Amino acid sequence: MPQTPYYLIDMAKLRANMEKVAWLREASGAKALLALKCFATWSVFDLMREYMDGTTSSSLFELRLGHEEFGRETHAYSVAWADHEIDEAVSYADKIIFNSLSQLDRFADRTKGIATGLRLNPRFSTSGFDLADPARPFSRLGEADPARLEGALDRINGVMIHYNCENADFELFDRQLTRIEDEFGGLLKRLDWVSLGGGIHFTGEGYPLQRLADRLKAFQDRFGVQAFLEPGEASITRTTTLEVSVLDIIDNGKKIAIVDSSTEAHMLDLLIYRETAKLPQSGDHAYQVAGKTCLAGDIFGEARFQRPLQVGDRISIDDAAGYTMVKKNWFNGVAMPAIARLEEDGSVRTVRSFGFDDYKGSLS
Repeated sequence: MPQTPYYLIDMAKLRANMEKVAWLREASGAKALLALKCFATWSVFDLMREYMDGTTSSSLFELRLGHEEFGRETHAYSVAWADHEIDEAVSYADKIIFNSLSQLDRFADRTKGIATGLRLNPRFSTSGFDLADPARPFSRLGEADPARLEGALDRINGVMIHYNCENADFELFDRQLTRIEDEFGGLLKRLDWVSLGGGIHFTGEGYPLQRLADRLKAFQDRFGVQAFLEPGEASITRTTTLEVSVLDIIDNGKKIAIVDSSTEAHMLDLLIYRETAKLPQSGDHAYQVAGKTCLAGDIFGEARFQRPLQVGDRISIDDAAGYTMVKKNWFNGVAMPAIARLEEDGSVRTVRSFGFDDYKGSLS
């Protein structure tokens, strides 16, 4: 086993998610692209590319990674492309998606010959957190005016609509897709493809996959388009743990286990969205699990264990793949977690570890 901390990707659990993705593709006719903004650990792309159609990106570096390491279809999106990026982006992409009409106009001559789309903002979403809500007031994410979109139809053949956020409610998905059909149907009928983005939690336990497949098929048949999904979290949910070790135990009225990891450095979304890590909750021995940085609020959350914790004990933090490895950082110079694979034969293989030279090299 590698030295903690490390992310441990369970390949059997990843395959189980991928099998759901593949079933949905087959049953609905929709294509599935891995959203690299959520998960870009390319050492497991060898498995994922067997089940998915390609990747979608949010930057030039993500785009290049998808093109070089995943292959298959590559969608290139950015909130704003720079002049020095656009030619390289086109060289990697099968489709390029602009965030605004101004960007579409600006780069029209340099994207000829490649499928081109715009981001459509339907002005509503399933996000309950303002920071992540693409439909927040004055959102800069996409074009919302049907008249402006109509005026771009001679230059695009598709749109991307990202409005779901960890949406496990099929009925809500159905209602909101119906609203999109009602408000933008005239435009959709004149396109070749529509990406419905990510955030549909269809690999979750008990999700009605058959109903989702039927709904996606009906959408495609009605408008004569190829639908794309961009599963990020859905692709890798519950596949990975962050393995940490207890370094110290403090009792100041509450028992606190300090571990060799950090929320700010290794699971940043816990701080950003004020969430609690998925920690063990079985047993009579309660502890707060906290990180080792000097940030006072570096706390993973409350946990319960079967027996009292000891220094050196291992703790597994569940569901640690999405928005972790793509966001990890060197705050406080804390050792960055290695990345390891739990193979389907039960063996563990370390695919990347990080040391002082990586820390030093990230600075100047």
